[in-house]
Amino acid sequence: MKSPSMTGCERVSRMFARREQDRVPRCDSFWPETITRWQREGLAGDHHEVMRRLGADFQSLCWCWPAPFPGRREVLSQDAETETVRDAWGGVARFWKGRSGTPEHISFGCDSRAAWETTYRPAMLDAPLAANLSDARRCEAEGRALGRWTHLTGVEGFEALRRLIGDEACLVAMIEDPEWVRDIVDVHTDIVLRTFEALMAGGLEPEGLWIYGDMAYNHATMCSPAMYRDLVWPAHKRMAEWAHSRGQRVIYHTDGHVRQVLDLYVAAGFECLQPIEAKAGMDIREFAPAYGNRLAMFGNIDVMKMATNDLGLIEEEMRTKFAAGMATRGYAYHSDHSVPPQVSWDTYQAIIGFVERYGTY
Repeated sequence: MKSPSMTGCERVSRMFARREQDRVPRCDSFWPETITRWQREGLAGDHHEVMRRLGADFQSLCWCWPAPFPGRREVLSQDAETETVRDAWGGVARFWKGRSGTPEHISFGCDSRAAWETTYRPAMLDAPLAANLSDARRCEAEGRALGRWTHLTGVEGFEALRRLIGDEACLVAMIEDPEWVRDIVDVHTDIVLRTFEALMAGGLEPEGLWIYGDMAYNHATMCSPAMYRDLVWPAHKRMAEWAHSRGQRVIYHTDGHVRQVLDLYVAAGFECLQPIEAKAGMDIREFAPAYGNRLAMFGNIDVMKMATNDLGLIEEEMRTKFAAGMATRGYAYHSDHSVPPQVSWDTYQAIIGFVERYGTY
């Protein structure tokens, strides 16, 4: 790897400003099983060592996802492979033992507006802050020492809505009881921003805000753009305005196909989109020319192609997408999702080499 001429913080800040950089900023994420496989194949360390080898430029200071019953994890039943748990959001779900994966959601405790108003809303408002200042200070010190771009990280209202009441109730309520939806989204947003305010009052000085929330599947958003604009977008705009008023840049994470709402993202104040899921038909080679001057592109490298371990296929994916993103000077490397355990350690080391080769200006 070449010696860097900029710090990660400088590099990411210049990406947002579309100013000259030595190379594209870098970050990635991995399934736990991926790291376990790589350790068997010769990785000496954990995901921190992988990020060091990658030359990661981003440092999260916290993870803020308010829950009505923080710390709750009541095991209701279990067998050799799974366990059924009542969680911090009051729902019941079945999880795999010893490996990650999407759980089976069995029930949601907040299954009516009455349950929200009498139990869940008061519990959320009374819960302690959803982040730890001491941990955040430690992460900030580590990020500063490494020269990284530091950011607050939290979940936005649509993801919280789905987590609390479930997809089915969520989508029905958006039509039949929109005021309930607005209230859940607004209360969640209030608590997240209250938490961030407390962290900054404690002395944190992050460069940005990275918001997480999956609002789409592989063909479109889960609700219409008009419904998103009416019920959720105002809270997104409020989060972005909060960050901007404090001199912070804003990254928005969502999986799925969101091509139809990119203009709304820009209008909300989102400045960077991540991870741009290739598997859902998102391709920066198509929309970077139209949006690259208004929305930085972060990711889009297809993990399904990584999982083939075909270095020729992976290199072409990265070469062409890096070229499209870098033409705008607003591009950062990330896979289009967490790197899966089908990817070998040899392959990922080659991927780091491709990032270096094609991501240098």
